[in-house]
Amino acid sequence: MPPVALKPEQFNGYPPEARKLVTSDLEALQQLPLSFLPSLLREAIDYDFKFPAERKALEMELQNLSSLSAGQIKDWFQGFAQIHLSPQLEQFDWVNSPAQFVEQLSAYLWTTGQQDAFRLAALAYAERLHAALPPERPAIPRLGITVIGQGVAAPQEPLFRKLRPHGVYFNHVKPENGLQQLLDAAVARARAHPVAHGHWYIDGGEEAAHDPALTCVSYHALAPARAALSNKIRLEIERPGMGPETLRTLLAQLRPGDLGMDREPDRGPDGNKTRLRDAVLDRFQVKLLTEGSGTQVFSTTFAQWAAREALRRAQPLTLLVRFAPRQRQKPMNEMLSGSDSHIELDPIGSLIDADHSAYYNWLNQQRLPGREQSSFLVWFENRSEAVAIGPSMPRGTESTTAADLRTLLSWMT
Repeated sequence: MPPVALKPEQFNGYPPEARKLVTSDLEALQQLPLSFLPSLLREAIDYDFKFPAERKALEMELQNLSSLSAGQIKDWFQGFAQIHLSPQLEQFDWVNSPAQFVEQLSAYLWTTGQQDAFRLAALAYAERLHAALPPERPAIPRLGITVIGQGVAAPQEPLFRKLRPHGVYFNHVKPENGLQQLLDAAVARARAHPVAHGHWYIDGGEEAAHDPALTCVSYHALAPARAALSNKIRLEIERPGMGPETLRTLLAQLRPGDLGMDREPDRGPDGNKTRLRDAVLDRFQVKLLTEGSGTQVFSTTFAQWAAREALRRAQPLTLLVRFAPRQRQKPMNEMLSGSDSHIELDPIGSLIDADHSAYYNWLNQQRLPGREQSSFLVWFENRSEAVAIGPSMPRGTESTTAADLRTLLSWMT
């Protein structure tokens, strides 16, 4: 079916908000080439489970498409219109399975030598969309915080070498009650500037007690879901003929209920009060476990990938990420088996992972709008080392001033 033949009832299988979104801009969708439209629908079909920043971006994109004349649409999408598709792709149910269509399209483009042409068309569209819809600056300057080194007395190599050139290295930080001071600062920002999914706390271990004003994701809290996923993966890879592409497709179709998340009580930070489950956050956590490589078995990978995806998708105003020791590397099948009840931790290796990840967290924060005013703090947990980056922090300098983390944050922001 070509896009021009689209009818509202063909979207009856979409979640309610997604169905309303696409049918309100159906006339614009009917004019788009088939080589492009399923990529847009892949995002639209999950509209009900997207963060506010993602919803707004999708709404604005559709509004922009609806504002274009027929001639403008032809000009914007001429590169996509020149992509040749196979009869099998044209007959695929791309309305209800847009993600699967995009997977098959990618493989087809490679086999037919059209990948470069598609990439150029996508880049041209992205540039025009960015010019038409420039990103909005955040309501307040962003603050990123990364805490590393839990359980390590002293590093074997100097820390923060990639971050020191961008800010001030402090070597006399007062560590007492440091984590609580950072959590208090994050909560204060969340209460002063309440935004849905706008202030995050990600923990690679067991989360500390925290205010519910923060959106929290932790490796420890997802232990039952991780175990359920590992069991599913183990069963699937034992099936004859199961390959990585088929497994990836199966994982992409998993929902929170498939991992038992809809049956688990969503408890508050005190461990007692039960809160309503957050369907958007549940979907986010499922994607963390099914799309991230190693997030099921390595806590450091989980924390780094969760931070990356939170920044990319939710674009939070505040992000506190705390790394915890991961297990030592073993053969993947052994780690997925869950047969070993004793897990040997690797604190030093985890510190090295987290040190690199802190740098990536800062880079990913700097990709967001308002980077000129953003601030970033990385701290060696329970120790005296930290690096502070921000507009008021002189780059590539060192300070021996004794100060606690609350004071450092006040200097930064």
